[in-house]
Amino acid sequence: MPKRSRSKAWLIVVLLVLLAAIGSVSYLGWRQSVRGVVSVTTPPRFVGHKTAFVFTLEAARGNVARVEIRIVQGGSSSVVAKQEGTFGQRVEVPFVLESATLGLREGSASLEVWARDDFWRPLRPHERAIASYPVTVDLTPPKIELLGATRYLSQGGSGLVAFRVTGASRTTVSAGKLVEPSFAWGPPERGTRVALIALPWDLPPGTALTITAEDEAGNVASRGIPSELRPRRFPRDSIELKDAFLEAKVPELLPQRQPSQPLVDSFLIINRDLRRQAEETKRRIGATTADQPLWEGPLVPPRKTKVFANFAETRTYRYAGRDIDTQVHYGYDLASTKQSPVTAANRGVVAFADPLTIYGNTVILDHGLGLQTLYAHLSSMEVKVGDEVAKGQELGRTGASGLALGDHLHFEVLVHGVSVTPIEWWDARWIRDHITKPLLDAGLSEIGSREEPGGRAPARNAQRPTP
Repeated sequence: MPKRSRSKAWLIVVLLVLLAAIGSVSYLGWRQSVRGVVSVTTPPRFVGHKTAFVFTLEAARGNVARVEIRIVQGGSSSVVAKQEGTFGQRVEVPFVLESATLGLREGSASLEVWARDDFWRPLRPHERAIASYPVTVDLTPPKIELLGATRYLSQGGSGLVAFRVTGASRTTVSAGKLVEPSFAWGPPERGTRVALIALPWDLPPGTALTITAEDEAGNVASRGIPSELRPRRFPRDSIELKDAFLEAKVPELLPQRQPSQPLVDSFLIINRDLRRQAEETKRRIGATTADQPLWEGPLVPPRKTKVFANFAETRTYRYAGRDIDTQVHYGYDLASTKQSPVTAANRGVVAFADPLTIYGNTVILDHGLGLQTLYAHLSSMEVKVGDEVAKGQELGRTGASGLALGDHLHFEVLVHGVSVTPIEWWDARWIRDHITKPLLDAGLSEIGSREEPGGRAPARNAQRPTP
């Protein structure tokens, strides 16, 4: 082989060796430089007596293989959570930190996250904390001071509680399993809050009413509201369904119905499933209330109307001589002349104006602090969401939309989306004794309570024109 050819061959070999060496070094360098496990957790700020956390960790390559959470205070370190194995590229580590068990005291501390992955690297680095979060150990629960409350309450009724709370980030008022919000009242430095209380029509007598306050550390304080819950008796009724009614309403409310499906089966879907959807919407709308009262004085009932169905009336639906369903009616059905004007019961803001399943065309007004009114079965609506309306302003006209055959207004009073009897809110004396008095007892400013002229409730228990 010529000398020049041999030199060229050696040069190629040397270049290939160099490329292999450089490639190997680069590959090993890349593997060594790959980022390890990182914490993508929102850092906690406080630790209480018993605080639950969830740490989320993520490996850039490979899987998270080992996790250890430690709390460090005053030079002492305690392991509060530990996991080993192959957990995947992203892992959530839940744990509950109990301060007394760990011997923590109030003051500063830090939560450390130690973790590694199973990604191979030429040199395994020394294990170290991948994140450290400063926290404050807070073992002092919030303080609740009861200032005033409605003493006598009734099933299906309402009330108000006023209280002062310090050291809390969240406060609620509960009636059994029903949890309702509270609102700041007065100067912020006073820490006073008020809450309207809704009592479902079927709330068991003896149910506890409770104020609960929680701080950022998860410390919880609660205080009972002294009250007497009086039972009420609600009416029952039986409604006979006719084919003419089903033929008129089922296509309107269940347009997706298959022609082969019996009308009565379709009615049950409407009366159960669509009714439940409407109740869920009412609760959702109830959570959008203004944090201050928009109303003044009692609600004004619709003029020149008669009640054809009562609040919390249990209805048994019958078809072809047999019982097929039972539901509860949550408002008053008020009848007058056909397509009568429907007016706002008080000042407020339109929170909903749309068809609402069985309620048909519906307007919901928000009056603030969780108080709302609902106007259903309308033939037309003259307002839209966000409109500010005055007491007595026209909202639309009565009709028979939704699950109604005859022209009438279905009217409800809602507190936090829970239907309560309108009778109380139509009564200026009831508002004075049950809403204004607790505020005055607490030394707080009152909501306007001027009695409106002609504020009588409509005549009751006339003959019902609709099912």
